Amino acid sequence: MAVRFGFLSTSPPTRCGLATFNASLFAHLTAGGAPGGIVRVTTAGDDQRPVAGVVHTWPAGSVAGWLPAAAALNTYDVAIVQHEYGIYPGRDGADVLPLLRRLTVPSIVVLHTVLSHPSPSQRSLLEQIVASADAAVTMTDTARDRLLAGYAVDPTKIAVIPHGTADHSGVPVARRPQPHLLTWGLIGPGKGIEWALRALAQLQDMKPAPVFTVAGRTHPKVLERHGEAYRADLYRLGAQLGITHAVDYQAVYHEQAALGRLIRSADVVVLPYDSVEQVTSGVLTEAVGAGIPVVATAFPHAVELLGGGRGLLVPHRNPAALAKAVRRILTDPALAARLSRPHGPTLHWSAVAERYEALAAKLIAGTRSPALAAVVG
Repeated sequence: MAVRFGFLSTSPPTRCGLATFNASLFAHLTAGGAPGGIVRVTTAGDDQRPVAGVVHTWPAGSVAGWLPAAAALNTYDVAIVQHEYGIYPGRDGADVLPLLRRLTVPSIVVLHTVLSHPSPSQRSLLEQIVASADAAVTMTDTARDRLLAGYAVDPTKIAVIPHGTADHSGVPVARRPQPHLLTWGLIGPGKGIEWALRALAQLQDMKPAPVFTVAGRTHPKVLERHGEAYRADLYRLGAQLGITHAVDYQAVYHEQAALGRLIRSADVVVLPYDSVEQVTSGVLTEAVGAGIPVVATAFPHAVELLGGGRGLLVPHRNPAALAKAVRRILTDPALAARLSRPHGPTLHWSAVAERYEALAAKLIAGTRSPALAAVVG
C-alpha cells in the first residue's frame, strides 16, 4: 500500500526555492494518484489563494499555529518537513520545534541550510530539530559532514539524498547565433550578478560576442525590504560597462517547460554566488542534470558537484577569473563537450523520490540503522 506523505513547507503560488523543491518532491511522491497533502506556511505578503494539494495553511503571526499544522500532518503516514531559518514563526523559525514534538507519525526533516558558523540560537535550534525528528536529510555530503562536525546530533539519523532535477533529455537544443550565458533564480544581493556583468564586458572582444540572460524575479524578502534597488544597480552597472545590449533581464518566474527550453539554449550556466556557505543549489543541480557546462564560484555545493569535471570553479568576486573560465569553454570545443555530459538519471526527481520512499519505509518499519545514509544513497 502506498505511503501517504504529508508535507510542511512554503508552497506555490509562493515563489522561492523551498516552495519549488517541495512542489517537485510532492508531485513525484504522489504520482499516479497516491494520497498526500501539503501544510503550507505563509507570510503576510504571500498570495493566500488555495492551491491544489494544500490541505491546511499555517499563516505567519498565528498564535500557536503549529498546533493545527501538526494535527493535519498527523493524518498521514509520514511527515516531510522542509527546514530553512526564518520560514517558520519564532526566533530563527523556532516554532517548527513544538510542531515536530507534537507529531505522532514518523518525521523526515530536510535541511536546506547547515551553517558553518551559526549563532548559538541557530545551532541549538538545529540540534533540537534533528533530535526531535526521526530522520534528517542533507542534500550534499558537504552538508552532512558540516552537520556532524559542528553540531551535537545523532549520526544514525542523517541521510544524504540529492536535490532533484527535471529530466531535460527530451527538450530540444535551441542554440542561438551568439554564445549564450545564463543564470536564473530569485535575484538579490549575494547572487553575484555584478561580477558576471564585469566578466561579460571582458568577453566583448569575442566574435561573435556572448549574450547573457538573467532570468528570475527579485527575491520577495529583498523586494519587501529594499525594493528593486539591486536590480537597478545592475542596470546602471551594465550601462557603465557598455553591455546593456548584451544582457536580457527576464523578471519572470519560468514554469518548468519554459525553463527547460531556456536552460537547453545556454552554452554556459554562470553561478557567481558570493556565498561561501551554500551547501545546496537547485539551479546548480538543474544545470548539471541538463548537461550544460557550468562556471561557478567555489561555494560548497559547487565544489562537491563540479569536482568530478562537470564544470569550472573560480574564486569569489573575481570577474577576470570568471571571464577566463567562460572563454575557455566557448573557445575549446573538446572542453565544452567534456563538460556537457549529462549527470544521468540519479539526480532526476523520480530517482530522488524513490530514495525518500525507501527512507520512509524504514522509518515506518522502525528499523532505522547506523547505515541509514547508505540505505538511501
